[in-house]
Amino acid sequence: MNETEARRRAEAARVARLGSLTPDGQLHLVPICFVLDGDTLYTAIDEKPKRSARPQRIANLLAHPEACVLIDAWDEDWSQLWWVRLRGRARVLENGSEREQAVALLRGKYEQYGAHELGAVIAVDLDELRTWAAVD
Repeated sequence: MNETEARRRAEAARVARLGSLTPDGQLHLVPICFVLDGDTLYTAIDEKPKRSARPQRIANLLAHPEACVLIDAWDEDWSQLWWVRLRGRARVLENGSEREQAVALLRGKYEQYGAHELGAVIAVDLDELRTWAAVD
């Protein structure tokens, strides 16, 4: 799959998995809602119940800003399988115009966010895109 097709599929996807390292170096993986804007991926902390007001992924990315995001499609017909893996450096946006723009983009993609307060936004500045598809 070429980069144009990979970005098209990634942009249309509704869920991904964000991988990070805890401050003590353990792997941590969570499902996320996200939006791509050029070479930056944004995901926000929403008000759904969490164990703390400051989720583990925030502490992880502040300690180790390297992030990996996996977007994939599963189907019983294995000829339809594909994935896109994005890697980059993460930043935590607590306020400012970039955060506000990211929130607007996320609300544009996810109708559910219209009824939710959004907190910190994680911005992942992408420096690697890898793909795989059962059939190109």
